[in-house]
Amino acid sequence: MCGGRAAIIRTMATNARMINKRYERLFYTAMAVALVITVFAGFSRTFYLRPMFHPEPLMPLLYVHGFIFTLWIALLLTQTTLIATQRTRTHMRLGIAGMLLASLMIVIGTVTAIVRAKGASPIPGVNPLSFLTIPLGDMLVFMILVGSAFYFRRRLEIHKRLMLLATIAILPAAVTRLPFAFIQQYGPLAFFGLSDLFIVPCLLYDISTRGRPHRATVLGGALIVLSHPLRLIVGNTHAWLAFATWLTRWT
Repeated sequence: MCGGRAAIIRTMATNARMINKRYERLFYTAMAVALVITVFAGFSRTFYLRPMFHPEPLMPLLYVHGFIFTLWIALLLTQTTLIATQRTRTHMRLGIAGMLLASLMIVIGTVTAIVRAKGASPIPGVNPLSFLTIPLGDMLVFMILVGSAFYFRRRLEIHKRLMLLATIAILPAAVTRLPFAFIQQYGPLAFFGLSDLFIVPCLLYDISTRGRPHRATVLGGALIVLSHPLRLIVGNTHAWLAFATWLTRWT
């Protein structure tokens, strides 16, 4: 009698784990797809479908930048799909390429931000040197999160959350280019706020599966959110403007 009850309990536990795994795969795949759609929608007019909207070509650096960052989004979707289809070994092999790609992104993203700060600001009326804190802040937060994700690559519960958050951290560049008037009207408040909304499903997923948010989600999400107003504050200081002037002059 006791043996039969124990078998039932084991079966129920196994079924619960299988359901959680399916839910996990669905969540991360859905988030990856949502990020892909957002990036494509944001950069469709200025990069992916540019000839249809802007006949003039981009500078070569921007083509390289767009290609490298697109590879990252494609890699995220690929890695998520590999886990969902239980091809873990291939996922781990691609992880090495992901580490190299992330390093290249940080370099290219930083150089591109500095070069573009020499021209007009993407936001009318805003000093381009002040605006520089936004893309450089994206690179800094991305570097912290993706570096932590690679460090914790053997601790899967931490790794997968940090990788997702690292991609959310670089999302404002795509969100600010979405064709909605209110984003241009409200500027950083709008594109930072909309980007931060992608953290909410991460918290809800944790609560629904664990009963409470995972520490990696809380700390990573807090880093992203708190960095946004901090960049705006720093960007208007005399110390930053002096540093940004020196930086753009010598690059």
